[in-house]
Amino acid sequence: MDVDHHDPKGQMAEDLFGFYADPLDFVWYAFPWGEKGTPLEMFPEGPDVWHMELFKSISDHVVENLNRKERGEDMLPFQCAVASGHGIGKSAAVSWLILWLMSTRPNARGVVTANTSNQLEGKTWAELAKWHNMLVNKEWFKWTASKFYCLMQKDGEKNWMFECVPWSEERTEAFAGLHNASSSAVMIFDEASAIPDKIWEVSEGAMTDGEPFWFTFGNPTRNTGRFRECFGKFRHRWLTKQVDSRSVRITNKGLLDGWVEDYGDDSDFVRVRIKGQFPRAGAAQFVPVDLVEEAQDRELEPDEGAALTLGVDVARFGDDQSVLYFRRGRDGKSIPAIKYRGVDTMQLSSYVAEAADKYQPDLIFVDGVGVGGAVVDRLKQLGYKVVDVNAGSKAQDTQKYSNKRAEMWDRMREWLLGGCIPMDQELYDDLIGPEYRYDKSNRILLERKDEMKKRGLASPDCGDALSLTFAQPVARHDVRHSRHGMKRRVARDVDYVIFS
Repeated sequence: MDVDHHDPKGQMAEDLFGFYADPLDFVWYAFPWGEKGTPLEMFPEGPDVWHMELFKSISDHVVENLNRKERGEDMLPFQCAVASGHGIGKSAAVSWLILWLMSTRPNARGVVTANTSNQLEGKTWAELAKWHNMLVNKEWFKWTASKFYCLMQKDGEKNWMFECVPWSEERTEAFAGLHNASSSAVMIFDEASAIPDKIWEVSEGAMTDGEPFWFTFGNPTRNTGRFRECFGKFRHRWLTKQVDSRSVRITNKGLLDGWVEDYGDDSDFVRVRIKGQFPRAGAAQFVPVDLVEEAQDRELEPDEGAALTLGVDVARFGDDQSVLYFRRGRDGKSIPAIKYRGVDTMQLSSYVAEAADKYQPDLIFVDGVGVGGAVVDRLKQLGYKVVDVNAGSKAQDTQKYSNKRAEMWDRMREWLLGGCIPMDQELYDDLIGPEYRYDKSNRILLERKDEMKKRGLASPDCGDALSLTFAQPVARHDVRHSRHGMKRRVARDVDYVIFS
């Protein structure tokens, strides 16, 4: 697109404000694509395909917000998460978005942060300076080491500007205080996988007024955290894109092909560094996110011949909860989990008895350590079939597992390959939360609850309740009622006897 870069300010301003709902045409207009003697001389084709797709989504959203405004309704936030391989032009996209918003929205305000100060100042902010220098209206703006602001009004440094802010969990004011009811409030996270959850949480406040935008970009290096959750439990709130480096014009295809050859097409290295896909699991994460999400999405036919078991995790502390979790064979979702806070052991025993009378489980597994012992004793006194499970006791397979809890969780992890669980956010968080290591005898040892709390995670009460249903084998109904059938079943498929 040919542009007269000496266009008078008045006409240029009119042209630029006309791109309010069109970031792609702004990028074509604002930079000298393919012009000889410019840094873009060799790039007449302009932005890449993924850039164009992103800008089209933004444009559609802005138009819809304008329609909402005409109807007297609040504008909805635009929240976009882009996970990608290396070298796709993320920093260029960040720069274009900032320059589009600043050029088309008087008094726009924004914050840009990244996983490290070096990334933010040495790459993200430096890339903005590069594109600002080529901008058709570059004289409108000034940038410093920490601010990019408009010179077209005297208070632009305060009211029409973007700030470059290294994140700090101790100083979150820049993220919590970004409100701009009269214009656009913009939050941009670069290399978002490594930005702590607390920064994400306080940043949500910026999405409550004005015309809010929230863009997050990064290589999907971590399989937990808020960036991953944009593509998981919060995916209904976010526009998500995963960009394969091989699909982008500017990347070195020979280098990328070499990585695939060296590491394997389905390796986590290639998934993260090329495909823009999250690793199957974090380095120490015991249950992979993909496994949990697939179990949530899975639908199974009822299996009335399977045993029904009940796991009861008994709360020990004020911020924990007692959880009752039912499982019938592969089905862990048809009977909702039952959760209680602030109840004593006698009350909990009554609630378990009530649930047992209603659903008639074949066996009840109770975490009997500590205060749970009182629940075990009371239920046995009432005549219920109860197994007292000590998670810290020896595993059945003492060669593989350091204790009973690690064994139960590993059996549960295997079961998730074919089982189904409900869309229960607490259960989801509990299952993907624990990490593991190996003890001195090279046996699996699951992270303790107090260790998880030190990492800022809740006690995995729902996950532990489900894992208790794997404490010992429970035969199927159709197996128990036929001794010959039992022999045939065990010979053919022992797993369905043990874990059904």
